Amino acid sequence: MATLEKDQMLSLAESVVAVALRKGAAEAEAYVYEGQSINTGIERGQVTKGNKIVDRGLGIRVIVNRAVGFAYTNTIEEQNTVEETVLRALSAARASKPDPDWRGLAEKKPYSVAEKIYDTKILELRAEDLVNVAFKMLDAATTVDKRVFPVEGGVGAVYLSNAIANSSGIEGFDQGTIIECSLATVAKEGSKVTPVCFEFNAERSYDIDANWVGKEAARLAVSALKTERIETKNTKLILTQFALQDLLYFTLINALKADNVQRGQSALKGKIGEKVTSENITIYDDGLFPGGLRTATFDGEGAPHQKTLLIEKGILRNFLYDNYTAKKENKASTGNAVRAGYLSTPFIESTNFHIIPGEATAEELISEVDDGLIIYYLQGAHSSNPVSGEFSVVATPAWKIKKGEITRCSRGVMLAGNIFEALNNVSALGSNERKMGQLIAPWLLVENVKVIGK
Repeated sequence: MATLEKDQMLSLAESVVAVALRKGAAEAEAYVYEGQSINTGIERGQVTKGNKIVDRGLGIRVIVNRAVGFAYTNTIEEQNTVEETVLRALSAARASKPDPDWRGLAEKKPYSVAEKIYDTKILELRAEDLVNVAFKMLDAATTVDKRVFPVEGGVGAVYLSNAIANSSGIEGFDQGTIIECSLATVAKEGSKVTPVCFEFNAERSYDIDANWVGKEAARLAVSALKTERIETKNTKLILTQFALQDLLYFTLINALKADNVQRGQSALKGKIGEKVTSENITIYDDGLFPGGLRTATFDGEGAPHQKTLLIEKGILRNFLYDNYTAKKENKASTGNAVRAGYLSTPFIESTNFHIIPGEATAEELISEVDDGLIIYYLQGAHSSNPVSGEFSVVATPAWKIKKGEITRCSRGVMLAGNIFEALNNVSALGSNERKMGQLIAPWLLVENVKVIGK
């Protein structure tokens, strides 16, 4: 991959800030982004053609009389276009109402080193290398059982870099790589077809296990062939990382964002220092977690990434802040401003939402369940109520646990409850931590969750 140089990106960002100030901005910020990826797809058990995507652009934020204006362009090679984008941002600011809560752009602070986020081996990968990984997944899946059929999946290698400069002295450049592979399968036996079962592996260095992904996706599909009905009752659940990622994002994580708290849209408002989960739970937002999928040197405003204690043995300690919400409370940003590339202004998001693991192995956690379910996949988590924490989701499929062993699959099981009650009922955590998007977590054993059978 041919990439933009650090000096090129920083020089562009700094020159844009200078132009904006010269044209009348009281404050200015320039964010330069580059993203490159090569991908190979899998459809209906076959490796399909790959593609290469290159996206480069510039986002400009200016402030005039406490009013914010924003504009962006993906044509960064032409000076005229860049200057036109600055003028559009200024025009937007002058047409906007002043924000009485605006207290300035982020100020310069020292950066820590983000470890294990960049691997030149990923940059050197070619399309045929990704094809080989895809075939490795397919071969692994189909050798598990002849009843397994790979539905879709793929392999992707990504390079990301960004540079930021603002009129408050911030100047930063960061780059990173990601490689990922995924496979979705079903199993067929006679007229019976299982729900789709999915597995994946994503890393910042060239260290993925395509063989394991293929075998695990196939194993889950085969185990979903044997089914039984589940009765409606309150029972124990083991929530795997797939289920946790969906459930927590639309409930707990949103409740921890300072903008939601300040708007009164969080169940955690006013609860700093109070018990909000089981004492078994400690959570950090760790933007510097070595090799984390969301690890970087700085956030979307140039504030340094950091490790922020959110919940300590069940006690709420902090919220997630960007520069704007932090200054409203005379606090410092926690480094949680993110952007959709160069296309948006910053908004609050978690980085690596790290639930500290326990000591139990997966097998030990399962052995503690005499009668319950293990949940891998959820549908409908997006409809959860972020204010109250209420959720009603479908587990398709879920697996029954009897006397400490996983037995049969059950389809269409509905789980209903409140995320904060569920987190207060976490009795044990596994040691099997893994990275999944913004989540880094083990399995959780939750007591007394309402399950509605089909």
